[in-house]
Amino acid sequence: MQTTTNHKQEKTSLGHIRVLDLTRVLAGPWCAQNLADLGAEVIKVERPGAGDDTRSWGPPYLQDQDGNNTTEAAYYLAANRGKRAITVDISTSQGQEIIRELAKQSDVVLENYKVGQLKKYGLDYDSLKQIKPDLVYCSITGFGQNGPYAHRAGYDFIVQGMGGFMSLTGERDDLPGGGPQKAGVAIADLMTGMYASIAVLAALNYRDRTGEGQYIDMALLDTQVAMLANMNTNYLTSGKTPKRWGNAHQNIVPYQTFATSDGHIIVAAGNDGQYRKFVQVGGCPDLADDERFASNPLRVKHRDILVPILAEMVKRKSKKEWISELENAGVPCGPINTLDEVFNDPQVIAREMCVDLPHPTAGKVTLVGSPMKLSATPIVYETAPPLLGQDTASVLREILRYDDDQIENLSKNGII
Repeated sequence: MQTTTNHKQEKTSLGHIRVLDLTRVLAGPWCAQNLADLGAEVIKVERPGAGDDTRSWGPPYLQDQDGNNTTEAAYYLAANRGKRAITVDISTSQGQEIIRELAKQSDVVLENYKVGQLKKYGLDYDSLKQIKPDLVYCSITGFGQNGPYAHRAGYDFIVQGMGGFMSLTGERDDLPGGGPQKAGVAIADLMTGMYASIAVLAALNYRDRTGEGQYIDMALLDTQVAMLANMNTNYLTSGKTPKRWGNAHQNIVPYQTFATSDGHIIVAAGNDGQYRKFVQVGGCPDLADDERFASNPLRVKHRDILVPILAEMVKRKSKKEWISELENAGVPCGPINTLDEVFNDPQVIAREMCVDLPHPTAGKVTLVGSPMKLSATPIVYETAPPLLGQDTASVLREILRYDDDQIENLSKNGII
C-alpha cells in the first residue's frame, strides 16, 4: 500500500490509496475521478503526443487567458480533475516495464482496453498479480470478459439500445414524435463508472481485511440492464413488455410535463387531493368534480380526454407563476431548467455544485462539483484536469526513483 502526503492521508477517505488509471474516454475516467475526489492519488496514463481521445472532442475547448482555445476539450475536463498525467508508450518493452513498476507501487489498476489487448503486453491482471498479489484490478468493457459479445467494442449509444433503455425512453409510439430516444448524456458510461467506483472500494475493503487482491469485470451492457430497476421487475413479474410513455406516467395522471406560456413545468399530482388543488389553481375547479376525472383510475382511463384540457389550462400562465402558485397549494411541481438556469438556481449554488480550480494555461477552470458530501473527509478539490504528460517526470522521479538521464533517454526514444 502506498501513501501520498500526510495531509491527504489524514483528511481524506482515500489518501492512502494510489490508482494507476489506464482508461480513457468516460466510464473509466469517471470512476478514477470519483476516487480522486475522495483523496486517492490517481496517475492517468496516456499515449505520448495524443493522449485521451476526449482531449480533442470539441468544441468547446477551454480558453486561455488571452481568449484562445487550449488543447483541453470540455468533454475531457468533465472527467479528469484531481489526477496526475503521464505519457507512456505501452507498446514498447520499456513502456511496459514502467507500467509494471508503477503497478507494483499502486493499490488499484483501472483499464478499459478491448478484451485480451493488455495480455500481449504483460499488463493483464494475471501478469500483474504475480508482482503485486494484493492488487485490485478493474477492467471496464462494453460486454464483459466472457459471452458471445465479449470481443465487440462497446459504445454507450449502442448499449442504451441493446440494454432496453431506449425501448422505455421517448414519446409514445402513437403520438407525434413517438419512437426510441437515447438519454442526453452517456448514462451507460457514467453508471458503469459509478458501479466500478463502488466495486473498487469494496475490493479495497476486502483487501484491507484479508490481504487478498482481486479482479473486477465491469461491463456497460450489464450496467445498463441492471439500472432499469423497477421497469425490469415490472417485466419479470408480469411478463408484459413495458412501453414508452414519453414524459407521462403509466399509472398516474396528471404526472407529466406541460408547456406554460413561456416554458415547461413538471406536475406530479400523485393523489386526488393534489389533482383537485392543481385544477383549482388553474381556474378549472369543475375538472375535479367531473365524474370522468374524479379518481386516479378514472383519470388514467380517460387521459386522452383530460390531458389536452389540462394542457390548454397550463398555457394560460407563465412558468414562474405556475411554480409559485402550485408550491403554495402543496402540489408537487418543478421547472424544466436549461443549464444556465440550473447553475443560477439558489439551491445548486448553496450546495456548491460549481468549483473553480487553478489551471496552468487558462488561469482557472470552472467544473461541476461532486455530489458526495462527507463531514469528516470532505471531497478534495486540489488540481484541475492535467495537461498531457505534465507529471511524467515528477512521477518517474518520485515513485520509481528515475534520474534525469533516464528520463531524458526515455523522452528521446519516444517512450514517454
